[in-house]
Amino acid sequence: MNKQNAVTNKKFDLSVATLHILAMTLMLMDHLWATLLPAQEWLTCAGRVAFPIFAFMTVEGYFHTHSFKKYMLRLLAFALISEIPFDLMYGGTWFYPFHQNVIWTFLLALLGIHLMETVHKKQNVFLYVITVVLVVVVGALLGTLSMVDYYGAGILTVFVFYLFRGRKWWCLLGQITALYWINVEMLGGLMYPVQLGGIQFEICQQGLALFALLPIWLYRGRQGHHSKPFQYLCYTFYPVHMIILVLILNYVNR
Repeated sequence: MNKQNAVTNKKFDLSVATLHILAMTLMLMDHLWATLLPAQEWLTCAGRVAFPIFAFMTVEGYFHTHSFKKYMLRLLAFALISEIPFDLMYGGTWFYPFHQNVIWTFLLALLGIHLMETVHKKQNVFLYVITVVLVVVVGALLGTLSMVDYYGAGILTVFVFYLFRGRKWWCLLGQITALYWINVEMLGGLMYPVQLGGIQFEICQQGLALFALLPIWLYRGRQGHHSKPFQYLCYTFYPVHMIILVLILNYVNR
């Protein structure tokens, strides 16, 4: 009976493995729209949800990694590996210096988080607040100037999940407010007219990124499936799927 009650009372949640698979699927949908299926705009609408999930998992990875140095080196390796596939997909050439792949976004953000956490451990509130302000401003500028994916807005998105990390009501409110400002006010983009109950209004396509908070808040720390092969599958999926899409696109366009 106790065992049955425990199963009944168990809350539904998503593991980090499930979040990885969901984010990769949504990213693939977005990249399919960008390459092979440009007429299927619903694919990029769904793809808006992918980046915030990846940003959230980057922050979680920082707090759960056994070695920050190894974590950064692993990301650096895959940032370098992914650059040519990204350039081929995004710019149509082997070398496209005007936009860098998304792993560079996460690398810059993680450096900022590491600096903020290092100061936070000194337990000097004033110094920590000053550091947060400086890191946020410099991080946004670096993200924009270095032209990493999502630019400064991408760096700020990662910082949002660091600064509002937790399951308290004010964390959710902070995430919603900050992500709305970043995606709708900063990034903006295509607007969709909507009519509901006789009321007409517009929805920003980039604002659909806020739906990422639904699966994120269903995550409660459970890791789920974990193995070295699965870990490296998640890393290699990024460059490999871009190469495959580019090869298919080149074949179709021959």
